[in-house]
Amino acid sequence: MMEFSLWKQLRRRLRRKRRPLWMLGGLLPLLMIAISIPQQAYAAYSVQDNRATVIQALRSQEGPVTVNIHRLYVCGEETMPLGRIDSKQLVQLLASHPEWEAAAFDQSNSSLLIEHHVDDLSDYCKNHAYIGIDKDGNLTLYDGEPKKEKVVRTFFQLDVRYMESSLPQDKLDQLTRGIRISDIDEYNSVLSTYSDFARSDNEKVMKPTY
Repeated sequence: MMEFSLWKQLRRRLRRKRRPLWMLGGLLPLLMIAISIPQQAYAAYSVQDNRATVIQALRSQEGPVTVNIHRLYVCGEETMPLGRIDSKQLVQLLASHPEWEAAAFDQSNSSLLIEHHVDDLSDYCKNHAYIGIDKDGNLTLYDGEPKKEKVVRTFFQLDVRYMESSLPQDKLDQLTRGIRISDIDEYNSVLSTYSDFARSDNEKVMKPTY
C-alpha cells in the first residue's frame, strides 16, 4: 500500500494551482485601481470617536431612530434591524448594553449602526464551518469542506514534516478532509491542538478565544 504523505499531497496541489506570471502581472493594474478608489460605503455616516459622543447626540435628537445591529462573530457576521426606537429609550438601551459599540450615527437620517463583537460562531458557521489545511500548508477556516476552497480566514502555517512525524495517520487524514466545527469549544480545541505544530517563523499564532 502506498504510504500516505501530507507533504507530497500539498506539493501536488500547489503545482496544480500555479498560474503564469503574466496573469499576475495583468492583475496588478486592476489592484492599483481598486486601491485608489475612495471608500464611500459609509459616507452618509458621521462615525463618532467614542460612545459618549454618540449618546450626547442622541440626547439632543427628537423622535425615533432607526437602529441596526451588526454582530461580528469569531466566525461569521450578520446585520439585523432593531426597528425604530425613541432616542431617549435608545440612550437607556445603550447604557444597559455596555458591550455594544455605537459605531455610526447619521443624525440627518435618524439612523444608528451598532456593532457587537460576539465570542461565538454565527448560526451559519455552526452549520458550515470546517478547519483544514490549504495548498500552502496553512491551517485554514473554510465555509464548507476544504475541497470547495471557500476560505474564511487563515490562521498560521503548519510545520507539515513535524506534524507527519508526530500525529497518527487518522489525524492527518482528518485534517486533509477538513474538521467539522459546530461550536466555539471545538473551534478553540482545534486551534489549541494545531498551534503546537505552527512553524517557528510565524510572527503570530492565533490563540483560542477563551
